[in-house]
Amino acid sequence: AKKFKTLEWCTLDFDRRVDSRTIYVGHRPCPANEVFIPPKFCDNRIVSSKYTVWNFLPKNLFEQFRRIANFYFLIIFLVQVRVSTFCCTKQCYSDFDILPQGYEDWLRHKADNEVNKYRVTVLEDGRRIQKESEKIKVGDVLEVDEDETFPCDLILLQSSRDDGTCFVTTASLDGESNHKTHYTVPDTERDVESLNATIECEQPQPDLYKFVGRMHIYKNNEEPTLRSLGPENLLLKGATLKNTQSICGVAVYTGMETKMALNYQGKSQKRSVVEKSINAFLLVYLCILVSKALVCTTLKYVWQSKPGQDEPWYNEKTLKEKETNRYLNMFTDFLSFMVLFNFIIPVSMYVTVEMQKFLGSFFISWDKDFFDSEIEEGALVNTSDLNEELGQVEYVFTDKTGTLTQNNMEFIECCIDGHQYKYRDASSEVDGFCVTDGPMNTVQQKAGRVSVEREELFLRALCLCHTVQVKESTEQGQDGQVVPPLQEQRGFIASSPDEIALVQGAMRYGFTFLGLESKTMKILNRTNDVEMYELLHVLNFDPVRRRMSVIVRSISGETLLFCKGADSSIFPRVKQEEVEKIRMHVERNATDGYRTLCVAYKHLTPEEYDQVDSGLREARLALQDREEKLMAVYNQVETGMNLIGATAVEDRLQEEAAETMEALQGAGIKVWVLTGDKMETAKSTCYACRLFKRNTELLELTVRTLEYPGKRREDRLHDLLLEYHKKTVQDAPPAKTRVASQDFGFIVDGATLSMVLNSSSENNLHDYKDLFLQICQNCTSVLCCRMAPLQKAQIVKMVKNSKGSPITLSVGDGANDVSMILEAHVGIGIKGKEGRQAVRNSDYAIPKLKHLKKLLLAHGHLYYVRIAHLVQYFFYKNLCFILPQFLYQFFCGCSQQPLYDAAYLTMYNICFTSMPILAYSLFEQHISIEMLLENATLYRQIGKNAMLRWGPFLYWTLLGVFHGLVFFFGVWFLFSNPALQDNGQAFGNWSYGTIVFTILVFTVTLKLALDTRHWTWINHFVIWGSLAFYVFFSFFWGGVIWPFLRQQRLYFVFANMLSSVSAWLVIIVLILLSLLPEILYVVLRKPRGPYARQVVL
Repeated sequence: AKKFKTLEWCTLDFDRRVDSRTIYVGHRPCPANEVFIPPKFCDNRIVSSKYTVWNFLPKNLFEQFRRIANFYFLIIFLVQVRVSTFCCTKQCYSDFDILPQGYEDWLRHKADNEVNKYRVTVLEDGRRIQKESEKIKVGDVLEVDEDETFPCDLILLQSSRDDGTCFVTTASLDGESNHKTHYTVPDTERDVESLNATIECEQPQPDLYKFVGRMHIYKNNEEPTLRSLGPENLLLKGATLKNTQSICGVAVYTGMETKMALNYQGKSQKRSVVEKSINAFLLVYLCILVSKALVCTTLKYVWQSKPGQDEPWYNEKTLKEKETNRYLNMFTDFLSFMVLFNFIIPVSMYVTVEMQKFLGSFFISWDKDFFDSEIEEGALVNTSDLNEELGQVEYVFTDKTGTLTQNNMEFIECCIDGHQYKYRDASSEVDGFCVTDGPMNTVQQKAGRVSVEREELFLRALCLCHTVQVKESTEQGQDGQVVPPLQEQRGFIASSPDEIALVQGAMRYGFTFLGLESKTMKILNRTNDVEMYELLHVLNFDPVRRRMSVIVRSISGETLLFCKGADSSIFPRVKQEEVEKIRMHVERNATDGYRTLCVAYKHLTPEEYDQVDSGLREARLALQDREEKLMAVYNQVETGMNLIGATAVEDRLQEEAAETMEALQGAGIKVWVLTGDKMETAKSTCYACRLFKRNTELLELTVRTLEYPGKRREDRLHDLLLEYHKKTVQDAPPAKTRVASQDFGFIVDGATLSMVLNSSSENNLHDYKDLFLQICQNCTSVLCCRMAPLQKAQIVKMVKNSKGSPITLSVGDGANDVSMILEAHVGIGIKGKEGRQAVRNSDYAIPKLKHLKKLLLAHGHLYYVRIAHLVQYFFYKNLCFILPQFLYQFFCGCSQQPLYDAAYLTMYNICFTSMPILAYSLFEQHISIEMLLENATLYRQIGKNAMLRWGPFLYWTLLGVFHGLVFFFGVWFLFSNPALQDNGQAFGNWSYGTIVFTILVFTVTLKLALDTRHWTWINHFVIWGSLAFYVFFSFFWGGVIWPFLRQQRLYFVFANMLSSVSAWLVIIVLILLSLLPEILYVVLRKPRGPYARQVVL
């Protein structure tokens, strides 16, 4: 009764919490005589789409017109509807982005419908009913079959397995493809359909590894049975049932409240640095456009203010014109000049840029160097908008397991009482350790220093201290003796590949784990005898303890605790005289890049076990501070242990991982490793990848370094940040004089990072973040270990929003990397073993990490140079186009008389000059790919948006002004001679404009030809073909009388122009004069190497 009162008090205390919910299993009232008021929860619909049919047009148009260019095009289009009709194509340019976005959102709707309309089995009143997934409600009891995905978050009630367990894979959630074991709630395995129970649990929260709740089970008129619920009972939406025929579970979180939905970070619209530069340049040219219109409007009314100029005798005003308000006329004239000069804004550039990005992305997909024969796949481009961003990366954030490493664990060696054992065909002495091959009994005969009992105790620890399950049953021999399958044929299931590697390592030395049946663990020893142990408790691994333990009881009644974990976690809890003979072995293995674990054991007396058992049961029923109470019990029992030995497991590096990281650092890119793994293993991987070198001074900011006698953690954190800041920032020499011995590496863990990012205001939050960020930015490499998925995104966001807004790139292979992939400017997915969630959410996907080198140093470099030249060239050629039109107004009384024919105005950007620059932006290689890969430092030359800074922009603008002045005044000088034709007739104003336009088209096209360093047949075809097309069009347009034109201004103008020798002379001379500086540079410049075809930045 006393115990029940305690539980009742806990229940009342739990009910008072606002962050809890009560769920009725099967929607049945509990107890049955109570009034049932169904609680309201969200439905199970998943919505990842951005628009609906009703809001797509207004919402998308609002987003489109937030861009300066599109808003400008809208205004100009509305003005042209009234003033002019020859430029109606501008609205089509704005529509170019709307259609793809609508199609992409339609695909998202389609994917949502596939999920929401998926048929699931619901148990209602003893019947199995098929329902659509979106109709699932909290409290429904569902049945899920093998290889099916859980449609919502479920509490496991029943399993088809005899031991009440089931296995799931969570590759789409946390990136781990290994099988995880989940357990049914006791007392619910047989009568699920008639189960009367309520569940009290916490409100939805995104942590995948935390869940606190309890179940009240009502039977007849008895007092309710109370069962604790934890993450081992929770089946998450998106996980897949494996190696289990079917399970039954009750829905606790549905729809957008599931942990998967709460962890999903929606895709934001990523904008490249090139687009930001285009917007800045656009503002400058808008100011130039407005200035030109204001100058011409002002001069027009100044000129008309003179007597007789406003209303000459040959052009008298109508009555309506005389009555019109003068200021309204001025505004109308201003708009007319805006329309006349609006071609200075390169409208077609946006379409050309989109085409260049879309077509250019195929070169990544087609690159044969990206093809991987193992998976028979190549690179994948999900977002073509960021091609040029690959050439501007300053920070790379990479996952470790599966990205830097293969996530394929192999048992390498072990150490027992200071003696090393390797499974190899050699025998030698190394550093005082015994290195030998074969089974351990052979070792004992050779060395004579380790007893067989200690060896077998160590191997039993490896076979018992884990959560591994056997996938396939053992076979029976002819005499009934158990015969295990071969090592290659035996299948194991575990949540961590490390555990499988250790169990397989024990198999090499004669101890085979046969499986777990009804809480009984079976081991086949060297003599083929089956040993059985009762599994009493599993003390699960967690990143704070950094160890896991099991408590088992042998047939003889002996109670044992076996523990394995990191050396920093095990050494303080064992007898110190046993530590030194193991420490050197562990440190050497860690230096070699192996994952090391220490193994210890402890005998428990009946009294000790009873105390631990009661403590664990009481802690697991707690709803408040459950983790802290469990931790206290764990720490109490895991003391005074005996150290047996240590293991070394290798997670091999990805192919060419070290070379790739070295190349990225040579390119000036800083590499940060963000991993959920432990610090020692991650540090070893960083050494193996050459991110940390032997002369690198490591600065550690972890929970271990914060433990300081007599100081609070917050104070110690502040002191360490100041110390490291002084060392890396204040006392650091300038970057140009820094030597290799002064390189720093920074190590931080997730718990300390939380303290830095979530400090209270009294701890100087901004100073903490700023100090931390400055330390990181002044280190050559940074290692962040024990990171949660959202913490990875926080790190990326912190760097992305820092001073200078550096371009960031995240690369990972698992679903736990999705948040940082979405957060970074560029997200790269690796087509690895941990599902395809990272690939689906990435901007680019590659089969192996080694392909990142060519993706950045070659493709990224070339994409940036191409599109930067495209942007500058478009502004240049449009300035050359409109400047003569502006100058012409000074010679026609600012009357808005166009210099060029309407056909030329329309065709200039669409046909005459568009294809050469598009071909250039697709095929140009100013430096060969071989040279770019050999010399990574070339990547630095284009860093910090070097080709789109204000200096190059000013150069191209002045070049456009120079060419425009040459075109206009060169032809004006020609026209100072009144008779240019053989018959003595003078050219008119349309001939003047046609000559200027001809020089313009040939000059800007030949300028691009001079800039081209890598010629293909396509470049030749579009450059010379564009010039030929212009000549053909001019003859054709002016040689035919078009009936649909009210006035034909260019009738035989082009033919008459070419009949004049003077016109031919001035065209040739002005083209050569304009291109003379460029020709001299090409002739006199010095080549930079066998592959160099360097372009001026």
